[in-house]
Amino acid sequence: MNSLKIKPAHLLAITLMACTSLSFAQEGTLTVNQDEKITKLLDVKKDINKNTTERYKIQIYNGNRNGAYNAETEFKNAFEDIKTIVVYEEPNFKTWVGNFRTKIEADRALKKIKSKFSNALIFKPKKSN
Repeated sequence: MNSLKIKPAHLLAITLMACTSLSFAQEGTLTVNQDEKITKLLDVKKDINKNTTERYKIQIYNGNRNGAYNAETEFKNAFEDIKTIVVYEEPNFKTWVGNFRTKIEADRALKKIKSKFSNALIFKPKKSN
């Protein structure tokens, strides 16, 4: 009896052809049923995030008017890249710096700022409407 001798390369080629002819990509459509309230909620969240301008700030001074503006000038000379503002909250003037999105960002800045302004503190301003 003659035995059939098949080379391994031929066997591999036959196996691959059989596998590829059996496998087909699946096609179809996907329908997502989602409550309309979810879309509305996402839109409201986007608007809130877009309109949120008051984030974490650092207060470097609290006292009289001259002191507040002097602190602002001193801060600008030391930290040119951070925005400053002087605000009046009766009865004091306050010098605020930065507008940090997260508390972690504010903490990092506070470490640097404390080298010149040891009484600096992080806070989140109340919204004024």
